[in-house]
Amino acid sequence: MKRILWFRRDLRIEDNPLLSLGGEVLPIFIFDTQILDVLPPEDRRVSFIFNRVLKLKNELQKKELDLKIFWGDPLEIFTMLEAQGFDEVVASGDYDTYAKERDLKVSHILHFRYLHDTYIFNPEEVLKDNGTPYLVFTPFYKKSKTFFTKAHLQAYTIADHTLYETSYEGITKVEADKEKTFPLHIRSIGFKENLPITDNVSIKLEQLKTKLAGYATDRDFLPKEATSHLSIELRFGTLSIRSLLRFLVDVKNEGIDTEPFFRQLIFRDFYAYLLFHFPHLATHNYKYRFNGIEDEEKFAAFCEARTGVPVVDAGVRELLQTGNMHNRVRMICASFFTKDLLLPWQWGERFFAQYLLDYDAASNILSWQWSAGTGIDPQPYFRIFNPYLQSKKFDKEARYVKKWIPELSVLDPKYIHNEEYLLTHTIEGYPQPMLRHKEASQSALAYYKQQL
Repeated sequence: MKRILWFRRDLRIEDNPLLSLGGEVLPIFIFDTQILDVLPPEDRRVSFIFNRVLKLKNELQKKELDLKIFWGDPLEIFTMLEAQGFDEVVASGDYDTYAKERDLKVSHILHFRYLHDTYIFNPEEVLKDNGTPYLVFTPFYKKSKTFFTKAHLQAYTIADHTLYETSYEGITKVEADKEKTFPLHIRSIGFKENLPITDNVSIKLEQLKTKLAGYATDRDFLPKEATSHLSIELRFGTLSIRSLLRFLVDVKNEGIDTEPFFRQLIFRDFYAYLLFHFPHLATHNYKYRFNGIEDEEKFAAFCEARTGVPVVDAGVRELLQTGNMHNRVRMICASFFTKDLLLPWQWGERFFAQYLLDYDAASNILSWQWSAGTGIDPQPYFRIFNPYLQSKKFDKEARYVKKWIPELSVLDPKYIHNEEYLLTHTIEGYPQPMLRHKEASQSALAYYKQQL
């Protein structure tokens, strides 16, 4: 059996089902130009992936394997590889729309074998008694817990392999049946190295252990370092979900409550599960006809962090400068975007997709639909966050806001959470709010009612 092991969202050798398959193998990674061609050269995620791919290559070489790196259209690459007599290509499942369509096309070239890896449950595993998917999280969560067994914790070991020998070195670009090889540098694929990468998964896990006791409440407070910061590792598979689950079991055995964090991991599964079963959610509402009102000026003000609403602008600045945004702030910003500004949720989703280091299609899309009130979640469209009450509750001393908006550093925190003060005072270097929240929310409700 000659297998191509296609690494994608599983950039590790530990606990990787790909490497549990023996025989003659060719491990590969593809820098997919269908994805890369629309990204700017300074995209931080490409830097992260590139560095992690090089590390994976080094780790495989220590196991007497190697990672062959390709750059181009996957269909062209697999057409070339098929001619070399491979029996199948093996990869872990990826459930977003583009990935599913791409994999289907690849399966017409070579036998395609899916392995389950990225999430706790297979998307066909947790279903209602009548065989249909759940639409509400709580019943899904309860059913998931009854399905959860030691098998979901199982670690994969590395099988015995023989490396399929090729002449490919460096990064191989396939173009019109011509092979062109580039050195192993990110500039070879047209991107810039702009993000220092450190392998700190073990450090993050140790830090998480100290956070779990207060996780349920602390994770919402903006200045606190109370979240796991593991979303990028889970997104690109530098940490397996099973390794994280085994870690939680060990911590639980020490008497620490891990349930609130485990619940969030199930929520991550739930969103991927919904996108798998309802792929149209990627671009279309599940319910209601309203799609927002296109307004380029409002959109630009939001994307450039000049709305005059401190917690919103702080969140956008954090995103633009770091590629991250606090989870609670993501919710506040999305509510402001879809309700106060009445902009299409698809615009906001694409903006987050452009900059989030941990961008996961399912989590991002379904979260934006939740904020817009158009998704599967049963909560109604009239759920609207007040950004000033949110910042006062979760950032009382305005430490988060002041960190990202130093123009407000001399202002008493009570004024930062006071819309009327911000509307009636001039602050050097910072704009006044572009709207009144109460008026904007009333306009939003009127608009929604018209569109029902």
